[in-house]
Amino acid sequence: MRTSEIDVVGGSRYRAFDVESVKGYIAGVAEIADRLGTSNAEAMTAREVGDGNLNLVFIVEGPRGAVVVKQALPYVRLVGDSWPLPLKRAYFEWNALVRQAACQPRRLPHLFHFDPVNALIVMEYLTPHVILRKALIAGRQFHNLAEHMGVFLAQTLFRSSDFCMETSKKKADMALFADNVSLCAISENLVFTEPYFDAPLNRWTRPQLDRPALALRADSAVKVGAQEMLYRFTSKSEALLHGDLHTGSIMVTPDDTRVIDPEFAFYGPMGFDIGALIANLYLAYFSQEEHGGDRDERLAYGEWLLETAENIWSVFAESFARLWREERTGILYPRRLFEDVGDAAGATVGLHRFLGAVFEDVIGFAGAKIVRRLVGLAHVEDMESIADPERRALCEARALLMGRELLVNRTTFNDIYGLSCLARSIRTERKPL
Repeated sequence: MRTSEIDVVGGSRYRAFDVESVKGYIAGVAEIADRLGTSNAEAMTAREVGDGNLNLVFIVEGPRGAVVVKQALPYVRLVGDSWPLPLKRAYFEWNALVRQAACQPRRLPHLFHFDPVNALIVMEYLTPHVILRKALIAGRQFHNLAEHMGVFLAQTLFRSSDFCMETSKKKADMALFADNVSLCAISENLVFTEPYFDAPLNRWTRPQLDRPALALRADSAVKVGAQEMLYRFTSKSEALLHGDLHTGSIMVTPDDTRVIDPEFAFYGPMGFDIGALIANLYLAYFSQEEHGGDRDERLAYGEWLLETAENIWSVFAESFARLWREERTGILYPRRLFEDVGDAAGATVGLHRFLGAVFEDVIGFAGAKIVRRLVGLAHVEDMESIADPERRALCEARALLMGRELLVNRTTFNDIYGLSCLARSIRTERKPL
């Protein structure tokens, strides 16, 4: 139902805004109007900048500043009104932002206003930040990125887990986010299932990528691997996840990093967020040589991408271990069983075993995320912006091989550096087409 007004629960009216009507809305919210320096809609400017798959995103500016207004639509924007989607996803996004800000406030936009009827959030306008994905395509380096994201992941995941969080509060939060059924279903289908059969919305670079794309459907090992990761996705409730953490949901400057768009948030396996992020760095790596500029510089930049993926995991593991030692107050591995009775070594064994299990999940989820971005519904600009289909398909085929290897052989990697070695060997030694 692609309409400007629809009925929602309780008889209230939802309205999808445009660049004119959103100014009137903001003018009527006193605290936001005061922030912008005017309650006169005519003194404001607005533009719609959403380039994602689901929502409207406006930047509204006044004499003293600007805000971002993100509004959910009652359908998937990428597909249209033939694919309806609940407006309540804005509620889950707001709650995820609030909770993650309590764990790590420096890496999120400041929040100003939530309207559950119109399914919108008003938040900080991040400037001069840019979307990380676009910066990676342009070949820009951000030397704080791995540190910022590794710490963010460790703090948000550890502090929302049974290692730290009070059990009753975690169970209440799990119940709240368990209702985010529709967006979890998107991941369950688009990431783990549809890329491996003839789903109507699948697409890829045809006909150049036909052979490896179609081979997936006959590859029992990769299909089993994907379903094993789906089982972990649906059955592990380790921590509150962002749920869609990729290079398009991170905004950066040389000194700052912010995470946006956690509308897919739910309680799931820690490795999913980490794997999703490094998967997108690998996709950027395999696309690098086709984005112009000096070839040697692009190869060096590819090495920086691999190093960034390595460092995100290393910083995460180090930060998680520090939190384990300093903030482990939850039901799991209680100190009265270990440190309080002189068995710190036992707690350390537990930490290393847990991180080993998370790392295996990271590898498998990274593989699933790579595959889905190449032969599923929603692709990435890193690859899509390569104009020559022959060259694009070669980059995609290499990345697809990487995804398959991670799904099928995830238990064979001892450390994150092995993933970098695999990526290099695929790019330089293997002929995937």
